[in-house]
Amino acid sequence: MIRKRKIHPFPPVFDQDAEILILGTFPSVKSRENRFYYGHPKNRFWLVLSYVFDDVCPVSPNDSKDKDKDIEEKKAFLRKHHIALWDVLSACEIENSADSTIQNPAVNDIAPLLKKTKIKRVFCNGRKAQTLYDQYLKKQTDITAVYLPSTSPANASYTLPKLIEAWRVIVP
Repeated sequence: MIRKRKIHPFPPVFDQDAEILILGTFPSVKSRENRFYYGHPKNRFWLVLSYVFDDVCPVSPNDSKDKDKDIEEKKAFLRKHHIALWDVLSACEIENSADSTIQNPAVNDIAPLLKKTKIKRVFCNGRKAQTLYDQYLKKQTDITAVYLPSTSPANASYTLPKLIEAWRVIVP
């Protein structure tokens, strides 16, 4: 399969009160189709956050009729818990949604986001996000990012309870 250059389709989610930043690698095919982060129906990101914060996060079925409302509810959940959400990459060549196929990455400039917020802690959703952050962004932020196991359905070795336990470190 030929890798085609993809451009990140949506902006970061944050407000001035954000205290933590969660970074993924690059939106999956399903996330790009659904126009928001972690849009694959089997990705456990939103479910894990619901458990970690003991708060109901809107986890809508993929065939939801009102995707804009779903997106706004997820953004409100993130703001309520002082979470900023973005990806390390602004563009890359990738096959489907496989991080292992990423080539020619271009990284997001997260320094302006950090200046506009209260972010002091950065977490990476998955090993590839961590590797790319360490390689390209750590020098500009001077923040050591914490690795969190990927919530992707491809990470079948992590059960939901194991993910929840590992992700509890994001709660202050």
